[in-house]
Amino acid sequence: MLDAASAAGVQVIWDIFHYGSPDHLDQGSEQMIQSYASFAAEAIRLHRAVTGKAAVVCPINEISFFAWAVEVGYFPPAGPRKRGWFKRHLVKAAVQGIRAMREADPECRFVWAEPLIHIAPRDRTRQEVRRAERARQGQFEAYDMLMGRIEPGLGGAEDLIDVIGLNFYPHNQWYLHGPTIPMGHHEYRALSEMLVEVARRYAKPLYIAETGAEGSAGPAWLHYVCDEVRTAISQGAPVEGICLYPITAYPGWDNSRHAEVGLFSVIHADGLRRVRQPMADELGRQQKLFADIFDSRDLAVPDDRSGG
Repeated sequence: MLDAASAAGVQVIWDIFHYGSPDHLDQGSEQMIQSYASFAAEAIRLHRAVTGKAAVVCPINEISFFAWAVEVGYFPPAGPRKRGWFKRHLVKAAVQGIRAMREADPECRFVWAEPLIHIAPRDRTRQEVRRAERARQGQFEAYDMLMGRIEPGLGGAEDLIDVIGLNFYPHNQWYLHGPTIPMGHHEYRALSEMLVEVARRYAKPLYIAETGAEGSAGPAWLHYVCDEVRTAISQGAPVEGICLYPITAYPGWDNSRHAEVGLFSVIHADGLRRVRQPMADELGRQQKLFADIFDSRDLAVPDDRSGG
C-alpha cells in the first residue's frame, strides 16, 4: 500500500487502529495497550524505511464512537461494563502509542477523527435542556482527555494532536433519546456554527475527516457541507480539508445493502466500478470554488520585498 500510494502520488493519512483488533487480544486488557503501541511504532518505522518520509497517522479512529459501540454491545464487549471506562482505556492506549511512535520517528504527525454531533432537547423544560446539553458536550470528552484538559492522569497533552478531525453525516443530529433531526428543521444546527465552536475551543487546524450521503442525496449533501465550510472559514475557523468518505460504494454494515456513496459505484458484472457522474460533477464544482477562494487569499498576501 505504501508503494501504491507513492506511485499514485497520494499522501495517505494512515489509520493505525480502526476498530478491529487481533482475535487473540482482549481489547480491554493492558496487553492490548502494549501490543497496540508496539504495532504503531513498527508501522511508523516501516513507513520511514519504505518512503523516506515521516508518517501522518490517525492513532485511533473515533474513540467516542468506538467506546459507545462497545458499551451498548454494537461491538464485542471489552473490560468491565462501567460507563466511560473503555473510552479512558482507549485514551491510555493512544497516549502510549504516540510515545512509541515518536520514539520511532519524532517527525511523525497525528491527525484525529471524532464524530461532530448535535443533540437537541425534546422539550424546553429546564431539566431536559440541561440533559441534552450535557449529552452534547460529551462529544468533546475524547479530545479533552487527549489534550490533558480533563483527567490529566490519563497522560494527555496538547501536543498529542496536530489536526482536529471531525466526522459529519446527515444522521449526526438528533433529539435526546429521540429520532434524527432532518436538515431544514428548526432544531437542526448549521454545520458552520459547529465548526466555529470547535475552532474556538481548541485553536488547532481542523478538517472534515469523513462526510457523505447515500444515493441521490450525495451531491446535495456535498454541496451543503462545502458551503458551510466556506462560511466557517469566513468566520475564522481554520478548516483545511474535506474528506469524502467512503470514496467507493460498499456493503452496508448492518444489512449488506449496496450503499451507493462516494465517487465510484458498486462492482459491476464485468468486475469494474463506474464513476457516479453527479457526484463527480459536484465535486469538480466545489473544488473550483475552494480554489478560487484560496487563490484570492494568496493574491491578497502583501509582498514584503515591495514594502507592501
